[in-house]
Amino acid sequence: MSDDLSAALRDLAADHQTPPPGPGAEIRRRAVRRRRRRRTAVAGAALATAAVAVTVTAGLLSGPDDRPHRRPAPVATDGTRAPAATVDLSRHRMTVGDRTLPVSAGSARHPTPAGRMTVVALHREKRLPAGDFGLGGEYDLTLPWVVELRTPDGRTNYVVALTYDEKAPGERDITRGWLGLRTADARLLHDRLAPGDVIVVRTG
Repeated sequence: MSDDLSAALRDLAADHQTPPPGPGAEIRRRAVRRRRRRRTAVAGAALATAAVAVTVTAGLLSGPDDRPHRRPAPVATDGTRAPAATVDLSRHRMTVGDRTLPVSAGSARHPTPAGRMTVVALHREKRLPAGDFGLGGEYDLTLPWVVELRTPDGRTNYVVALTYDEKAPGERDITRGWLGLRTADARLLHDRLAPGDVIVVRTG
């Protein structure tokens, strides 16, 4: 092999050599950084696994939702919605499923309208004009567990908790056309109904 060829091969080999890794201190710093990255990745994976475990455990322990389930009333065979509740004004009673609730209705001067009434809204609390109670406009009342109804002729009516006279339901008609229940019964009705449900009011 000629001297020129040998020299060319040596130059080519020198050009493709891997550069030295650098001083020892730099190598140690790189190793420390790699270890830190590995620890961070492992810690992140552990946290993610723990979060999944907590979520699954919470789902298993929480159980079914125990809040009242508002189920729309079934549709009757004639295509209309079957009533979710019925009211017999002559007996001062409201029937809801297998429950019978005492009710106070409108007085002779302000009778409760009869017919199919549709639930349009449910209110945990609602401020209502006290003029409808015969108390004067300065005494508006805020009542709980209010069911807002639409009457057959398009007017608004309500089922309310008679918090101001709990003894009236089943005994006396004291409202100006509304249907009044005891507070506990009004809450039961509120929790069982949904917008679109029907309450049928009969005079006898």
